[in-house]
Amino acid sequence: MTAAVVFDLDGTLVDSLGDLAAAANRTLNDVGHDPLATDIIKGFVGNGLPKLVERMIRHCGLPLDRHAELTQLTLKHYNSAASETTVPYPGIPEALAKLQQMGCVLGVCTNKPETPARHVLEALNLSRYFDAVLGGDSLSTRKPDPNHLFASFDALQTSGPRLFVGDSEVDAETAARAKIPFLLFTEGYRKTPVAEIPHTVAYGASQDLPALVAELIKS
Repeated sequence: MTAAVVFDLDGTLVDSLGDLAAAANRTLNDVGHDPLATDIIKGFVGNGLPKLVERMIRHCGLPLDRHAELTQLTLKHYNSAASETTVPYPGIPEALAKLQQMGCVLGVCTNKPETPARHVLEALNLSRYFDAVLGGDSLSTRKPDPNHLFASFDALQTSGPRLFVGDSEVDAETAARAKIPFLLFTEGYRKTPVAEIPHTVAYGASQDLPALVAELIKS
């Protein structure tokens, strides 16, 4: 049976923090607020753009009733430059190619809106590896709701083993609620120690991923 491997995007496949931070700071500039350090904005990432903007608003003491307005503004800024500094993590293209050679079908389940998610994958020449891409606005639910992950697997149309690869507490919760084996990338945007994040296996180098997937498929 063909195995299905679904990936988170930001912090797992690509390092997109620079572009996310730039969009957030452009929004802050628009409302007359000083920019935030990238490390601060890193702590806002993980639950989708609306949550990032909500955390930014709370951190900066801005009015919460501007959330919808500032979310759209940040999305506009991000869409205009979603791949300026974003890069795949080292070893990702090779790992994805190897997984395909192994017969795996691959998908993306991200809380990033679908349009910029697809743009990033296309711009970085990664879209060719994925048969399904579901963003945070593709359904009425998003991670950590397991239905977001289930829909991503269903879109791959295979009945074989299912594995989820991510970097964050949100991804771990999603996998746990879906009862799907979870591979934790330790070099992404997690906020807590690896030992405190539920996972099936952890890895820090993407080139190790195909061998780990092979072992899990066998077990």
